[in-house]
Amino acid sequence: MFVSKIVMEALPNIHLLGMLTITYTIVFRKKALIPIYVYVLLNGLFAGFNAWWVPYLYIWTVLWGVTMLLPKNMPGAVASVVYPIVCAIHGLFFGVLYAPVQALMFGFTFEQTLAWIAAGFTFDIIHMIGNFAVGLLIYPASEALKRLTKDI
Repeated sequence: MFVSKIVMEALPNIHLLGMLTITYTIVFRKKALIPIYVYVLLNGLFAGFNAWWVPYLYIWTVLWGVTMLLPKNMPGAVASVVYPIVCAIHGLFFGVLYAPVQALMFGFTFEQTLAWIAAGFTFDIIHMIGNFAVGLLIYPASEALKRLTKDI
């Protein structure tokens, strides 16, 4: 997860993190929290444990939790549509999910928090589009990972 983020950093808000989070959750369920939090820790170690990092402690867990709530055995045709949409929605609401910690840490009023969200909305749209595009890989990646880990 961490390497994929570094490799794709030149693209604003386009990465494989949502796709990998959902894929690992589909295949490993509760154990998917391990790679998620290894990624969060590595991100903090390499980029610094600053204010931007704190929301990472829960933002990926929200996506994990939503994925855990989805039916385990969706038909492939349904999963191929649902997973990219969930991934895209997470990208769209990334700024909204990020906002509460920013508001608390920087003492934003409700209006300032809304302004902060609005200021980043263009990036959230890009995030949504990118997440949808890479989200198209979730179903085939999860099926391949299931086959690879079947005997483990």
